[in-house]
Amino acid sequence: MRTNRILALLAFMLIILNGCSSATIKNGVEWPIEDFEYTDQNGEPFGLADLKGKVWVANFIFTNCETVCPPITANMARIQRMLEEEGLDKVELVSFSVDPEVDTPDILKAFASHFTEDLHNWHFLTGYVQKHIEQFAKENFKFQVYKPEDDDQVIHGTDLFLVNQDGIIVKYYSALDVPYEELLSDIQILLKQSD
Repeated sequence: MRTNRILALLAFMLIILNGCSSATIKNGVEWPIEDFEYTDQNGEPFGLADLKGKVWVANFIFTNCETVCPPITANMARIQRMLEEEGLDKVELVSFSVDPEVDTPDILKAFASHFTEDLHNWHFLTGYVQKHIEQFAKENFKFQVYKPEDDDQVIHGTDLFLVNQDGIIVKYYSALDVPYEELLSDIQILLKQSD
């Protein structure tokens, strides 16, 4: 009789442990990001080293975009507010400019001010040449960026990316139709894995 109780207890504990360890990100990817250091909206250097040990969400925008970038940035601002409401405001947000020769730090800062007053965890990055960001996005994020000659509009995708504490992209989502609850759940999974 006692052996049955012990076996039942062990089986129960095994179920509980499996339940705890099965919290994984569904439909994830594993894309490491190469080291980088660019310039943020304050004119300060900011790079992968500043994000080490942190969960972050990245996207790609440019300030004179006539189509998708304003709604994408508004969605990032909503993510920022949701993170703060959930007590997750240590999660970082990173917006890479895909038009770096136009998007100076001052222009990025003015653009950001239309969407948020709080940039303590949101970094708008520039300080590289056009070809570099096109290659960086393609090689690291599997993301297309292209600025045609004689056109001020940059062609680019509309995804946002969840990056873990080791600088590895673990999932991507639509930046126009953000699955907010799924994103928050995935962020919480990453944060629990590091506890």
